[in-house]
Order: sequence, then C-alpha cells, then structure tokens
Amino acid sequence: MSKQTQFRRTTVPQIAARKGGEPIVSLTSYHAHTAAIVDKYADFILVGDSLGMVMHGMESTVGVPLDLMIMHGKAVVRGTQKALVVVDMPFGTYEESPAVAFRNAAKIMKETQCGAVKLEGGKRMAETIRFLTERGIPVMAHIGLTPQSSNVMGGFKTQGREEDSWAIHEEDARAVAEAGAFAIVLEGMVEPLAAKITKQIPIPTIGIGASAECDGQILVLEDMLGLNEWTPKFVKVYGDLGPAIERAVSQYAEEVKDRSFPGEDEVYR
Repeated sequence: MSKQTQFRRTTVPQIAARKGGEPIVSLTSYHAHTAAIVDKYADFILVGDSLGMVMHGMESTVGVPLDLMIMHGKAVVRGTQKALVVVDMPFGTYEESPAVAFRNAAKIMKETQCGAVKLEGGKRMAETIRFLTERGIPVMAHIGLTPQSSNVMGGFKTQGREEDSWAIHEEDARAVAEAGAFAIVLEGMVEPLAAKITKQIPIPTIGIGASAECDGQILVLEDMLGLNEWTPKFVKVYGDLGPAIERAVSQYAEEVKDRSFPGEDEVYR
C-alpha cells in the first residue's frame, strides 16, 4: 500500500477502549434512511434479528434467515459513514460448530461490509467466539435474556431475579470476555447483577433492560420512537411516530377520496 489506510468509521478497538469511560450510544437500525439518521449520534448500530418481529411480523427471532440479515445489513452499511455496524447472526447459523459459525460470519462480513457480528450465548459459545476472533472476525457477545432461546426459557423473562442464579450469568460474562469478545450485551437482567458484571469484566457492557451502570445502552429504534403498539416496560419512548404516521395516512386518504389531493399547490399545472 502506498499510504496508510484512513478509517472513517468507529472501530472495534475504539469501542473496546471505552470500558469505564464515556458511555457508548447504540440503537438498532434495519434500513438505510433510518441508519443515516442514527449514524450522526450512535457509536455503533446493531442490525438486530429483532427485524424479524419489528419489520416482518414474526412472533420471535427464531425464524429469521441469514439472507434476510445480510440484505438489511447491506442497507444499513450503505446508509452510514461513521458508526461501527454490527450484524446479528441468526438462530441456527452458529450453534452447530465453530467452523459453521465462521463460514456464516465470514459470509455476513464479506457481503455486508459490516465491522463485527453478534451472537447469543455465554460459556457454551466461548469456544466459537475464540475460533472466530482468532480468525479475524470481531464478535460482540450477548447474555442474560437471549431471545433466540425464548422457547427454552419459556418466554421473555427477566434474568437474575433469584440471587442464587447470578453465578451462572457472571460465569457466562467472564467466559465470553476471556474468549475474545470485544463487548457484551446484557439484556433483561436485574440491575444489581448487570452492575456487578460490568465491574467484573474488562470489556464494555451494553445494557438493554439492564443497568444504567453498564458501559453503554442500546434500544430497538422502533420501540423508542413509539412505532409499536406494545413496548417492553423498560423502554423510554422518546417519540410518538405511530400515531403521527396514522394521522398522516388518514389525511392523505381523505384528500384522495374528496379529490383535494395534492392540495392548493396545484402541482400538476
């Protein structure tokens, strides 16, 4: 190379270096136009498999295929310039073996040009995380309430309500950190447990329904914008877009029906 490559985007080492420092800002995004807005404010953007439920009407994330994640990942990367883009590995693409996980993670990174992948699971996925990171694929881990395991968990239940279960989650966090994950999402976890884990491990924790003491926070964009009829109780709704969109659509429909569309501008003259 004739000159040093200049990185415009936030990098994985930059996110890892934020441990105990300025809080990390993150949101999900699934398409280019919202990603372009989020990109101005977020340190990393997660193309979450929650898109199966939010955009495609699925009952859970279990049915999300790899190609769908890649399609949305491409759109988000195209719509952004600054934020690190992390793409979820969907259910069934990484659990079988480290080799299968590498093949699918490499496909995601090559086709989307994202900067990292995320996978669910603690101690049981440590070997896979190590296998990927040793071969050049940055991994964000995810423990606590893991939506892909909701059928085994019996639904979306807050983790750590019983203190005698804390050791399992602490062990999961240590295992993925030691395996080479550069950050870890703590989801649906009681506040004192999430705060304790944050202090114990050397990599940033990203909370969602966890603790304000985490090194960063993430929310599903559509939840915080008020686009969904139901949102988790831990979500603060910052917008009212659902009703706003309905009002706009209703006004448009009325103008079409009474032939007042496109209005006083008379754009067709």
